[in-house]
Amino acid sequence: MTVSTTPHLNFRGQARAALEFYQSVFGGDLAAITYADAGAVTVADEADQIMWGQVSSEAGFRVMAYDVPAHTPWEPGANPFFVSVRGADAEEVTGYWKNLADGSAIAVPLAPAAWAPLYGMLTDRFGVTWVLDVEARWDAS
Repeated sequence: MTVSTTPHLNFRGQARAALEFYQSVFGGDLAAITYADAGAVTVADEADQIMWGQVSSEAGFRVMAYDVPAHTPWEPGANPFFVSVRGADAEEVTGYWKNLADGSAIAVPLAPAAWAPLYGMLTDRFGVTWVLDVEARWDAS
C-alpha cells in the first residue's frame, strides 16, 4: 500500500493557466476536469473553470489545482492550498481520515463521489485543509 501527498493549489479562474504554466516548466501530463464535465456548475460563467486539475511528470513532479467557485469565500493568499493525500487502498485512506478527523472540522465527509471511490475534505485542528481520496483512473476519451 502506498499513498502520495500532493500540493493542491487554489485559484479563482486561473487554475488552467497555472497548470499549463507548471506543465511547461516541469513537463508531464496535464489532466483537467471542468465544473461542466463533472455536472457541478453552480454559476453558468464558471462552467469551463477547473474543478480538478493535475500536472504529473515521470520525474515525480505532481501538483493539483482548482478554481474556487464564486459561492465559496476566497482571496489570494488567504486559503492558497490544500494538502491532498491520495491512495489506492480505501481501508488505508479511511484509517488516515479517521485519525485526521479527530478535532477537525469536516467540510465534506469521506464518502463515494462522482469522481472518486472515496473523497473527503476536512480542516484539522491546526487550520490545515486536507483532501483525502482513493485514486480513480481518468479516461479523457
